Amino acid sequence: MSPRAQHRPAPAIIASGCTAPAAAGRHTPGPRRAAGRLLGTGLVGLALIATACGDDDSATVTTVAETPATSAATGPTVTVRAVDFAFQDLPTAVTAGTRFTLDNTAATEMHEMVAIPIAADETRPIGELVRDDLEALLTSAPPAFVVLAPPGEADPITAVGDGVLTSPGRYALVCMIPTGVDPGVYLDAAAASNGGPPQVEGGPPHVAHGMFAEITVTG
Repeated sequence: MSPRAQHRPAPAIIASGCTAPAAAGRHTPGPRRAAGRLLGTGLVGLALIATACGDDDSATVTTVAETPATSAATGPTVTVRAVDFAFQDLPTAVTAGTRFTLDNTAATEMHEMVAIPIAADETRPIGELVRDDLEALLTSAPPAFVVLAPPGEADPITAVGDGVLTSPGRYALVCMIPTGVDPGVYLDAAAASNGGPPQVEGGPPHVAHGMFAEITVTG
């Protein structure tokens, strides 16, 4: 299945598929930073993946395991630079306890970094996983963290987890934000969604343009 559209992270939602229409009459703007954090609440302990099926815009929802608790571990901090459409300044490996943050240098696009553990018995490289098995990757485990970064803002929003990778292994890093969505509209829709997927229009998710990477955490 090729990645083709909508929304986004977990314990709230990652949506990979058809664009959802805007929800008329339900838009209740709120503080944007609080809206980003709302994506990490509402469906506490659950990760829901909405995936388009065929051309009829129907979707299936898959519930996966409980989201790991955040960690108080301290360690080095890695600042990843988000551009259209890639993660830059990302090391190939870090030690357990490393904290990640996101610096969005794009002019208009909102970006996020969703860290998903890759199964220990999975040997395919990230490019092959995204190309051939994106849905399975997204539903294989809850994200270790989700960090949102609107353009032009100094401080990213940690929506899920605390940005720290504590368990050794391989991790996929993906951005599922729909292409062209207005950051303010997106965050306001998140505030109105009560923890569900923001109902926003947009193009293919950024992962479809190549915004993915992998990193290895060592013990």
